[in-house]
Order: sequence, then structure tokens, then C-alpha cells
Amino acid sequence: MTLKQRLTATEALLCPGVYDPLSALVATQAGFEGLYLSGASIAYTHLGRSDVGLTTYSEVESTLARITDRVDTPVIVDADTGFGNALNMQRTVRGFERAGAAMIQIEDQGFPKLCGHLDGKTVISLDEMCGKIKAALDARHSPDTLIMARTDALAVEGWDAAMTRAEAYLACGVDALFIEALRDPSQLKSVGALFGGRIPLLANMVEGGKTPITPVPELQSYGFKIVIFPGGTVRAVVKQLQGYYGSLQVHQTTDPWRNQMLDFDGLNAVIETPALMATAKKYAGD
Repeated sequence: MTLKQRLTATEALLCPGVYDPLSALVATQAGFEGLYLSGASIAYTHLGRSDVGLTTYSEVESTLARITDRVDTPVIVDADTGFGNALNMQRTVRGFERAGAAMIQIEDQGFPKLCGHLDGKTVISLDEMCGKIKAALDARHSPDTLIMARTDALAVEGWDAAMTRAEAYLACGVDALFIEALRDPSQLKSVGALFGGRIPLLANMVEGGKTPITPVPELQSYGFKIVIFPGGTVRAVVKQLQGYYGSLQVHQTTDPWRNQMLDFDGLNAVIETPALMATAKKYAGD
């Protein structure tokens, strides 16, 4: 099933954050029908840095390609600002589509682009963003490659301007909308009432961010069709690594941690080593 087909279903689509093929594989094995690859998660895991516009087109594209080579689960990919002007946007869309993106998210921030839940963001003009959206729509080859527009204007220009931008982006012909950093349940409900019946609407759940963490069924009742937890995976992994490394440093052995980790065979089962070896044997000849 394509992401486009899945979004016609009644149930909202829950997409966990992933950052490499292994996390994508484990999420797929857990039964998720969609995955979300954020620039922030790539910055955290590949650079050990914050989400402040440091990740590049090539870093995101190569990560996406490795993920889609490993799993068939549809991936929504964060293309930030398209990494430049309208021409850069077109290159980004073409490249991410070749790399297997099911949906490409683009946003209206200025440079340097910041995490949507950090203070100090800027946004480009409405006209410039509409031009970039049209460039993105023209660049894709397949109608099954969806384009989602995100606005960060709420924190910069206020509610009315953010709603005006969302209406304009909808009029450009995007396939989904994402209004970043909604502040409270009343704003979530208002956005859902305004747009939920007209276009798939995304809710972004960031632990400790501007938007209150809200269960998927409740967001669905407001009118949201896609719910992402983009950075929770990394936060959970870092917490686990802190405990593992702390224990190893203190005890000088992994024994105290063994019930919280996979052994050699357990990991090979997850990454499907037996099937891989069977494939190798198939082509080995006599």
C-alpha cells in the first residue's frame, strides 16, 4: 500500500522517528505503517549536534536511500527548506524521490533553519515559499510522491499569519499540511477544524517541546491524519546508552546489563542474518 492510499483510511497514521536502517527495521518489525526521517535525528546521530541547519542535502539523501533499501515501509522525509532556493528545492525533491521518499516535507523557515521548537526562528516571505512549493510540485515525477508544506510562522508572525500561510500553501496544491509548534489543545482543535476535513494534517509530538504531547486517538478526533514522534527514538536510545555505558564503566563488564540487551543470536535474529546467509548460499553454487 502506498502512503497516498494509506492516508485515505479513517485511522490516523502514527509514524515514529527513525534515523538509520536499523531503527527503521526495528520500527517496521513493531508494526508501524509509516516512518519519519527528520533532519534533527540525522544531526543528533550522524553529527552529534543540534538541529540548527547543519545537515546537508547529501547527508539526508544518503540516509534515506539506505533506509528505503532496507525496509518497504513508507518514509516521510524532512527536506527542511530544500537546502536553498527554488532550484535547490527542485534538486532536493528529485533526489529524495529517487531515494525512495513517500512524502517530502518542505518548510518556510529562513537560514539558518532551526528546530521548530527552538526560539529565534525566521520565515521567508509568503510569495517566496509559494514559489518554492510550486517548484517542488513541478519537480516530482510520480503523483504517488507526496509533498507536504510546513509553516513555522506561528512563533514568528502569529496565529493569523500562520493560518494565512497554511491556506496559501493549500491553494498551491500540496498533499498535506504541517503547522509547527502549536501551543495548546485549543490551537490543535482550531487547526483541525480549519484544515482537517480538507487535507491530511500532521501533528508533531516533541517531548518537552512547544506542543503538548497528545494521544493519537485524541489528535485524530481533532482532524489530524498523520502524527509523528520524530525525536523520541533518539531520546530513548541516548537514555539507554547513558545507562549502558555508565554500568560498563563502573562494573567493567556487561553482566549487570545483560537482561536489558540482546545477545549475539538475538541481534542476528532482529537483523535477519539467517535469511541473509540463506540468500548467500543460494548464489554460491557448488
